[in-house]
Amino acid sequence: MASTSSNDTPFPATPYKPKYATWPYNPTDFQRSDETDDDIFYHQARLVTHIDDPAITRLTAYYDTILPRTGKIIDMCTSWKSFYPPSIHEAVQKKDLEVYGVGLNAKEMSLNSVFQDEEHWRVVDLNKAPHDVRDAWEREGKELAFDAVTCVVSIDYLIEPLAVCRNLLDATKEGGRVHLVISNRCFSDKVVGRWMVLSERARLELVGDYLHFAGWSDVEIVDLCARGEDGRRITDDHGTVLVDSPRLPGHLDPLWVVRATKAT
Repeated sequence: MASTSSNDTPFPATPYKPKYATWPYNPTDFQRSDETDDDIFYHQARLVTHIDDPAITRLTAYYDTILPRTGKIIDMCTSWKSFYPPSIHEAVQKKDLEVYGVGLNAKEMSLNSVFQDEEHWRVVDLNKAPHDVRDAWEREGKELAFDAVTCVVSIDYLIEPLAVCRNLLDATKEGGRVHLVISNRCFSDKVVGRWMVLSERARLELVGDYLHFAGWSDVEIVDLCARGEDGRRITDDHGTVLVDSPRLPGHLDPLWVVRATKAT
C-alpha cells in the first residue's frame, strides 16, 4: 500500500457491527422516485458544492490525515471539486500520485484541478452494468489498481451498491481503503427509496452493510460532524447547532465517513 500522512486523525471512529448474517435487502429498496436515465438528469453541469463550507473544511482536513501521497486514488461519482488538501495536489504535480475520477458530467470533471489531464477522468454511469469504476479504461486496454477510493455524498444514488462495492474491492490494492462520505443533503427523486425512510444513523449502517457484504474488512464509521474547541460535538445528527453562540449559525451540515480496508 502507498504511504500515508504520518498525522493522527482527530476524527473519532467506531467499528461497524453487522446486524445480519446475509444480505438483507431486495431490489425494491433501491428503486427511486425518478427512474429516468441518469445521463439526462446530470446532463447539465452543476457547478455547486453539495455540503456547506465548514463541512468541506472538515472533510479536507480528514483527507489530509488519511489519503496516500503516492500511488493511485480514484474519486468515484466526482464533479468539479474533490475537496482534496493541498498536499494531494502537490503530490499530483510532482507525479508521485495519480488521481482518477468517474462521474456523469464531462464539463464538471474537466474543471477539477486534481486530475492531471483528460486521460484521468471518464464519464461513467455506475448505475449501468458492469457497475465498475475501471470499465472505461479497461475497454481502452488500460489496467488500473488503486491505493484509495473516495466518494462524496453520492453513495445514496447507487441502485446496485453491492456490485459497485465488490468491483471497488477488486480494483483496490491490498491494504487500500475506501472512504464513502455521507451527509444529509440529496436530490430526493434520485436517491434510492430506502435511504429516504432511514434515520441518519441507520443510513450509516446501511452503507456499512454495502461494504461488509461486498467483502471489505475493518469497516468503521468516522464522525466528521462539527466540534467545539473541547472536541465535543456541537450539532445533532441533523446538523442543528446545539450551542448558544453568536459566532455560530443555526445549522452546520453533518458529515460522516464510512470507510473500510481491503485485507492483506
